[in-house]
Amino acid sequence: MYRLFAALPVPTDIAPGLKVLQKGLTGASWRPERNFHITLRFFGDLTHDNARDLDEMLGEIRAPEMELRLEGVGWFGRREPSAVWARVRETDELRALSGKCERAARRLGLSPDRRPFLPHVTLAYLHGATPEEVTAWAQPRHAYCSESFWVNTFHLYSSHSGKGPSRYVAEADYVLEGV
Repeated sequence: MYRLFAALPVPTDIAPGLKVLQKGLTGASWRPERNFHITLRFFGDLTHDNARDLDEMLGEIRAPEMELRLEGVGWFGRREPSAVWARVRETDELRALSGKCERAARRLGLSPDRRPFLPHVTLAYLHGATPEEVTAWAQPRHAYCSESFWVNTFHLYSSHSGKGPSRYVAEADYVLEGV
């Protein structure tokens, strides 16, 4: 079984600005720079055959390269915050690419993603942080804004858990075409 997701890489020159955000929150398990990505679709645990079929379907996707920017921060979990993140300013191209990954998942027979697409870069998973603590962390960071950056590939990543943060491996690369 392979635990897989499709995602856009975050350029290395954007990572230092994200690292600056990673402090001052009790119970935060900060993600290492190598784990920064923008998830397009989480597929879950797939067999070797399903993973191969998914790779073929993702390889058929045609989408333009796109310019993105990170703007602001937020968190998941109203009553029990579970993660904090930097928001990705949504574009039509980004939403369309996510939708194509969703269609590939459905063609493979996976259930539709129950959550609406919210592009973000996870900064930390939280353990015991209160909504008040997360609000206090987010307020001085709400105006965070990265430089614009271009993405011209997306990847099919595998996720490997163990001691410490998960390790993500780009198993396949897919080129986004010029506009």
